[in-house]
Amino acid sequence: MSVNYGSIFNTRVTPQSQPIPGAGQTPNSAGGFAWLVDDWTQLERFLILGSEGGTFYVSEQKLTVDNAQAAVRCIQADGRRVVAQVVDVSQGGKAAKNDPALFVLALAAGLGDLETRRAAMEALPLVARTGTHLFHFLEYVEGVRGWGRLLRNGITGWYNGMEPGRLAYQAVKYQQRDGWSHRDALRLAKPVPASAQHDAIFGWIAKGWDEIGSDLPGEESLRLLWVYERAKRATSEDEIRSLIREHRLTWEFVPSEWLGSREVWAELLPNLPLGALLRNLGRMSANDLLVAGSPEVEAVAARLRDGEAIRRARLHPLAVLVAMKTYASGKGVRGSLKWETASAITDALDEAFYQAFENVEPTGKRLMLALDVSGSMEGSEIAGMTGIKARIASAALALVTMRTEQQVIVTGFTTAGSDGMGKVSKRRYDSGISTLDISPRQRLDDVVGRISNLPFGGTDCALPMLYALEKGLEVDAFVVYTDSETWAGSIHPSQALAQYRERTGIPARLVVVGMTSNGFSIADPKDPGMLDVVGMSTETPQVISHFIRG
Repeated sequence: MSVNYGSIFNTRVTPQSQPIPGAGQTPNSAGGFAWLVDDWTQLERFLILGSEGGTFYVSEQKLTVDNAQAAVRCIQADGRRVVAQVVDVSQGGKAAKNDPALFVLALAAGLGDLETRRAAMEALPLVARTGTHLFHFLEYVEGVRGWGRLLRNGITGWYNGMEPGRLAYQAVKYQQRDGWSHRDALRLAKPVPASAQHDAIFGWIAKGWDEIGSDLPGEESLRLLWVYERAKRATSEDEIRSLIREHRLTWEFVPSEWLGSREVWAELLPNLPLGALLRNLGRMSANDLLVAGSPEVEAVAARLRDGEAIRRARLHPLAVLVAMKTYASGKGVRGSLKWETASAITDALDEAFYQAFENVEPTGKRLMLALDVSGSMEGSEIAGMTGIKARIASAALALVTMRTEQQVIVTGFTTAGSDGMGKVSKRRYDSGISTLDISPRQRLDDVVGRISNLPFGGTDCALPMLYALEKGLEVDAFVVYTDSETWAGSIHPSQALAQYRERTGIPARLVVVGMTSNGFSIADPKDPGMLDVVGMSTETPQVISHFIRG
């Protein structure tokens, strides 16, 4: 019996369960083969996507360790570059959560050389912008270093570097987290107060006020502490409402027993920061403040449509997506709150999602947006955002590109002919891929609902290119939204793209949008016509546009 050597060693058509000969691929977590991204790309993925919840194939613990080790290697190679990247992601509002940035900054502060450690502590106020951020940082940094002079000076700088009014606000609004409090931080840092007002605030943090006078203090920074102490002692709703109205208090300053009142929320609404507004849409609706057709609903909708305010507030698209999904459900994720929704708010949330991204220029090219709807995409939660799986986030991200382009085909793909568990599928994806009936004119919550209900199986990321060949579609660029855990196909995605280019004469490009922070990509790093980008960064759609336009 003769051996078919070509079926064993073939650089043009290789099953995804085997590496392309000589291509430098490595096993992915699903049993297929892909390319490892470099440490700097993995660092960027981690800073934007985090590792919370793990993925379908990788536990949260292993994913975190893998990303931390990549970050440490980057710190050893160029620590100041790591600090600069952390600041860029955090200050630019590119990530839904700031925790990964704080974690990497703590690694740099503890494991870097002296120059890196100094840079990390200088960057602390830029990345840890709130008391909660500071407490997260302290929890992380204690895992990699002790309390030396550099750390004490850095924490002292965080407190003394704030003007007194802002420091008082931080002291009241963010009092403790992760087992840390401001009192703990001050006890360990032992700062010398920068001013008499700083000294008074430090005293309040350490001891509080057993008694307060009836007169408002003359120092602006101490007025907030006085108002907070008065609110704690309030005995009537009228008193609370008066304090909110006179001193523009936010909801965190109000004792919980008053937060079930419609009238109290009516006083709070004008002063709510955008982030707090998003998080409390359900609560205000449950308290009958946000009723369809009311002036309050119109005011909220107007704020959610203010693109400049959204960018100033660093409101991330994922935060809007979570708020939309929760609000549209009419009930809280936890607890017993229920409410009636108002279409004006749902529509405004839809607009806010797109406003949260950077402006995207149309490419004028023929695009195929290919959504990986396999089982692993349903098992990966993005940045630990409740209910936002990778397949939902990818559909939402694709809509941003769809809104700017004229020639777009949208497909969903999984495994041809099976459900990924060895069983023959009789459902929609018998062929493994099909066009999706979604439109940029549809509301985001409707598209999310459709994507959530799709059947799913294994992963074959070569299908978009093979489908375009089979159907005779002219495509200038394929944009594949995936976790790159591809394993089920008879040909690798890069080989399928090479076939498409060869047979059509179109120098098609491939953009791989990584939807999890694992270390894999289906983009061949040696091919300048392929690009790997991080999903759910606020700049991702713009980067995709720039690359496709060349």
